[in-house]
Amino acid sequence: MNRPVRVLIAKVGLDGHDRGAKVIASFLRDAGMEVIYTGLRQTPEMVVNSALQEDVDVVGVSILSGAHMTVFPKIIELMKTKKMEDVLLTGGGIIPDDDMKKLNKIGVGKLFPPGTDTKIIVDYIQDEVKKKRAF
Repeated sequence: MNRPVRVLIAKVGLDGHDRGAKVIASFLRDAGMEVIYTGLRQTPEMVVNSALQEDVDVVGVSILSGAHMTVFPKIIELMKTKKMEDVLLTGGGIIPDDDMKKLNKIGVGKLFPPGTDTKIIVDYIQDEVKKKRAF
């Protein structure tokens, strides 16, 4: 029997707005996923260590501060160092399209702007985890 998808939702840095992250966490729980919310003001190291300890399938980072080009590369680097290639790194927030494309090229999964239909996010996570578990 397959275990439920485990997702870590994180807010990195000084960004203090977490309503969107909590809404996403709620929708993921309603879709049958196990969700761990780290709370505010996490460092990339704290996020990756929590993801490792919690044995998650997905790390979702909510970022509205404009630090996405620093935060996501640091998290992906730490995940690679800790051999977490089977964990999906995704997220959302205020991220320009060009930056989304650059982040996708370094291994970050799909990124979602505010207002994205939550069904799209749920389906994406379920599909990606299914692909990763198939290997």
